[in-house]
Amino acid sequence: MKHTIGVLMENKPGVLSRISTLLARRSFNIDSITAGPTRNHDVTRMTVVVEGDEYVADSAAAELSKLEDVLGIERMTAADSTSREIMLIKVKVGPKERSEIIDLAKVMDAAIVDVTESTLMLEHSDRPEKIDVLVGLLSAYEILDMARGGAIALKKGE
Repeated sequence: MKHTIGVLMENKPGVLSRISTLLARRSFNIDSITAGPTRNHDVTRMTVVVEGDEYVADSAAAELSKLEDVLGIERMTAADSTSREIMLIKVKVGPKERSEIIDLAKVMDAAIVDVTESTLMLEHSDRPEKIDVLVGLLSAYEILDMARGGAIALKKGE
């Protein structure tokens, strides 16, 4: 099972490295890790997704909270947060596949961001499960390349 942990930390060089090293050293299975600025430029928000049971997620959150640069930790669930990923995927196309993939992109709310004579590149930002669905549907075609960003998440409400 995947668990999402939000981490607020001081925006200092090497913080991302210390966090990923800490989790790797403790043998946590990191599914994704993303970091970026918040509205306060002195604070970075990191979203860490770990795989395991509740004990693993609680342990990872506890270990992260011990780091001196960490300002706060939030465990997030699908019910109390919103999570998104972004993906770019390049598919080989012929004349027949081109219209099929364009139709599929429209249905899935994916954007076509690059077109060549033999390829289409789609961009999709959505819940991780919906991105998995799009990848599954496109696997019927020849996927040439794919880049998928890690999850970002925020708690709902105030």
